[in-house]
Amino acid sequence: MNIFQGFDQILDIPNPVLTIGTFDGVHIGHQKIIQQLNREAEAVGGESVLFTFYPHPRMVLYPESHGLRLIQTQAEKMDKLRRMGLQNVIVHPFTKEFSRLTAVEFVRDYLVNRLKVKKLVIGYDHQFGKNREGSIDFLKEVAPVYGFAVEEISALEINEVNISSTKIRNAILEGDMKLAQTYLGEPFELHGKVIQGNAVGRSIGFPTANLDIESDIKLIPKLGVYAVNVVLGDGTIKEGMMNIGLRPTIANHDDLSLEVNLFDFEGDLYDQYITVQLLSRFRDEMKFDSIPDLMEQLNHDKETIRAYFNSLV
Repeated sequence: MNIFQGFDQILDIPNPVLTIGTFDGVHIGHQKIIQQLNREAEAVGGESVLFTFYPHPRMVLYPESHGLRLIQTQAEKMDKLRRMGLQNVIVHPFTKEFSRLTAVEFVRDYLVNRLKVKKLVIGYDHQFGKNREGSIDFLKEVAPVYGFAVEEISALEINEVNISSTKIRNAILEGDMKLAQTYLGEPFELHGKVIQGNAVGRSIGFPTANLDIESDIKLIPKLGVYAVNVVLGDGTIKEGMMNIGLRPTIANHDDLSLEVNLFDFEGDLYDQYITVQLLSRFRDEMKFDSIPDLMEQLNHDKETIRAYFNSLV
C-alpha cells in the first residue's frame, strides 16, 4: 500500500477510484466502503484510493474543546487499511485554510486537476467542504462536468451495520470490549513499547510488561482488569491479563499505568514493541489493605481469566 503525505509525493495513480473520510477505527462500516472501492477499482483497471486527513478535523477546528481520543493511532489505521487490501492512501494535512475550501474547489483542484479521479465511491450521507456543502447530490451534479463517475453506497448498506466511531468510543470507554470488537471486526488494540517499571509486580510473583503507547490522543479503555492477547514482536501470541489504572495499593500518584502479565512466558521484553488485544473486562481497579490481599486477588484474577480463555476453545 502506498502512503502519500499530501499531494507533492504522488506519482501517477492509474484510473484512481477514490473515497473520502477520516476513517477513525476502520470499523465494519468503513470496511464495506473499502471492499466496494477495491471492487470498483478492479472493474475499471484502476487503483483504490482513500483521501484522508491528519490531524483529525475536530482537533484543528476546536483545538481547545475537542476532547477527542482516537480509536486508532495513525500507524494502527494504516496497518488496518493495508490488511483490507487498499492500494493507496493520501494523508492530507488538515488546516483551517484547507477547511475553508468550497466543495467545488476541492473537487476541481484536488480530485480532478491533481489526481485525475476516475470514480468516487461515497456514502449517501457523506458531506465535505466548506459548510459541508459537498453532498452525494452535489457530486452527481458535477461529475459529468468534470468527467468522473459516482458510486453511491446506499442507506440500506450503511445503516445495515448501524455503526459509528462514536458508538465504538463509547463502548471502549465503558469497558465493553466485546461490543467494540463486534463493531471493529477484530479486538481493540493498544500498541506500544515495553518500558522499565518499578518491578513491584515481579517481586510479588506477577511480573508485568509496562506499556508506553507513545500517543497522547489514543483512546484508553475504562480502568480495570482485562483478559488480553499479546502479540510479541516475532508474531508469537500469548494470553494474559492487563490492568489499566493508577495502582492505588502500591502507588501514591495519578499516573496512568498499563501493565500486562503474560501467562506462561519467561523472558525480557524491555524496549520491544508489542500489541495488546483487549478481549473482555473482568473487574474494576481496586485498592487493597495489604500486598498479600492484592496477591490473593491477582491469583483469583488469573484463575478466572484462564478459565475464560479455556471456554473459548
